[in-house]
Amino acid sequence: MLRSLKLVGVGPAPEMEMQFASRLNVLTGDNGLGKSLFLEAIWYVLTGNWAGEQAYPNGDLDGARIKYEIHENHIEEAGFAKMENRWHRAPDQSDNLIIYARVDGSVSIWDPLRISERAGWGGTIFQFEADEILNGTKSQYGTVICRGLIEDWVTWQEKRPETPRGQVFTHLKEILKMVSPNPERERISPVDPVRMLGDGRTFPTIDTGYGPIRIVHASAAMKRIISLAYLITWAWHEHVEQARQLKEKPAKNLVFLMDEVETHLHPEWQRRILPALLKVLESLGDGMQVQMHVTTHSPMVLASLEPHWDNTKDELFHFALKDGKVTLESSELARWGTASRWLKSRVFGLHADRSVEAERAMEDANAFMSGEPPTHFKTPEEVDKELERTLWDQDPFWVRWVIFMGKSKS
Repeated sequence: MLRSLKLVGVGPAPEMEMQFASRLNVLTGDNGLGKSLFLEAIWYVLTGNWAGEQAYPNGDLDGARIKYEIHENHIEEAGFAKMENRWHRAPDQSDNLIIYARVDGSVSIWDPLRISERAGWGGTIFQFEADEILNGTKSQYGTVICRGLIEDWVTWQEKRPETPRGQVFTHLKEILKMVSPNPERERISPVDPVRMLGDGRTFPTIDTGYGPIRIVHASAAMKRIISLAYLITWAWHEHVEQARQLKEKPAKNLVFLMDEVETHLHPEWQRRILPALLKVLESLGDGMQVQMHVTTHSPMVLASLEPHWDNTKDELFHFALKDGKVTLESSELARWGTASRWLKSRVFGLHADRSVEAERAMEDANAFMSGEPPTHFKTPEEVDKELERTLWDQDPFWVRWVIFMGKSKS
């Protein structure tokens, strides 16, 4: 597992450092302050490769460093070789199974037991674009890397449950149930595959509650989560099969990275997905130790973690812009209780959980009530008109304002 990571001369600040918790690490903050960069750097130091474009130094090429601690009290570092225009790091390879779900729907996987084709050393990186997850991919030498969700799903589903591939499909169904929008009322339930006119393939199909739908025609949210569930299933069972062939033990540690976990998801799904994914990953193998690194902008996601949070194993990181400088702070997860209260916490920093227009009107209303000069409106009557336009008629703010207006008129 990764213990710490420090970026020097890379990203939006001269230096940024994280001391990671052993289980759940949640990165929050405004856009463009370095959250995704940290996920990319985590993947790099654990695998030796960049999942996307490599990070580039923001100033002195010779002074740029990525320092990291995997083994206790042993700090390693990667330096930038400017003549080669790339990073160099120590050659050791991670013995963890690693899954990285990026915001564009692509997924990267590191398997420490897979043999790299024509390279002869252990450990292989698999990079899947969203289309490759569905349709499969081959290596440059023509061998099949992954047959893809469409073919694997149907093949697994057609096997008897007691067969090895039938057992894989049973596992996939269990995972799909756990990551469903609502396992009690809105499950992702596989039904019989169907054909499509003009295509020789049979397509995985799910029951949506209003009728069956082919996965290729599902919503963006469904596709992202179903694709992730499939690749978790595929990665784990391929890893176990490779361990069997090599007479090795499967990995006991798994590192999971996910950028903007709430992307495409309805709030009902947002408040379930992260605890569900943690449960899925921890259940892959006996004694599986999971370290998660996720980014989010969602108050629903943070609220969903309150019942599951353990301050001895979890950490919240907040990126912020203060006086033109990017800052990074870590803390325990406070219990705000509701998404509305989370919006007004320091993590999101909103003064109100209403529209911008309503917030302005309320600011000036409070100014008039406290005898201070207003900012946006000239008279209480103008504020009153704007409040009527922007606030719900049962908004609690009306109680104070109506009393004030009644007194001012009298």
